[in-house]
Amino acid sequence: MRYVRELAPGQSCQISVVDSVTGDSELIYETTQMLFEAPNWTPDGWLVLNGDGRLWRLRPEPGAVPELIPLVGVPDLNNDHVVSPVAEEIFLSGNDWQIYVAPLAGGSARRLTADDDGRMHFLHGVSPDGTTLAYIGVQPEADGAWGPGTVWTMRLDGTESTQITSNAWSSDGSEYSPDARWIYLNTEAFSSIPGHAQIARVPVAGGELEQLTFDDRVNWFPHHAPDGRTIVYLSYPSGTVGHPADLPVELRLVRGGDWSAITTLVSLFGGQGTINVNSWAPDSRRLAFAAYPICNK
Repeated sequence: MRYVRELAPGQSCQISVVDSVTGDSELIYETTQMLFEAPNWTPDGWLVLNGDGRLWRLRPEPGAVPELIPLVGVPDLNNDHVVSPVAEEIFLSGNDWQIYVAPLAGGSARRLTADDDGRMHFLHGVSPDGTTLAYIGVQPEADGAWGPGTVWTMRLDGTESTQITSNAWSSDGSEYSPDARWIYLNTEAFSSIPGHAQIARVPVAGGELEQLTFDDRVNWFPHHAPDGRTIVYLSYPSGTVGHPADLPVELRLVRGGDWSAITTLVSLFGGQGTINVNSWAPDSRRLAFAAYPICNK
């Protein structure tokens, strides 16, 4: 059985780009035929998305149409794809719970993770020098349930696999800061409510978590702009468990590291797939995101 997300009846997928300074948003592409997820940017200004278990690229211009990136040697893909900062490559998470690397233009992929660690692997970040991945490891439990998500780092050759966060709580969305000093993440470490995540950071070598958001909302997927000056994250309504699809959500901004002055950039209907990966443009000003409105005719 394939596990790929599909649009519900009456639902559309919208890919938009918003200016983080002015708040002006531009609809780039809309379809009722396929659910595209998790836009991120190539250094030369294309968007990369997943849809129907495959990888696509899209020019960030109204009227553009997604183009398939042909890949060989990968299973169906999920929405965890990260562009290398130093090579014409892209790192990918497959629905076999393994991580791959492939040419950004398409071609043969190579698996980076191994079966013998017993973990499910969900990619989220690559270090600024392109040598190390940050991923979420999940240990399946005896009854088939998923254990807590923990942050791990790993060299591209599969060595030096290091656990960064504790098994005592669940964490996700691990991503390096542009200065390579921190891994930013969302975590349930600070809540007694299962599934209730806040944004935090931890030194890249591991250590004490520093909580950054303190509200009643459920906050996921912190992403730095390339210049390190602005962070965006996905904010769910209070009471949300995990990071589901099809809810009213907000993209919230933090400028200059001031977590006491968080602002809402965009309110939309979405969630899962909206900004699972870093979706900042190379100019550190524009931001791509996916929304999934449902027509109630």
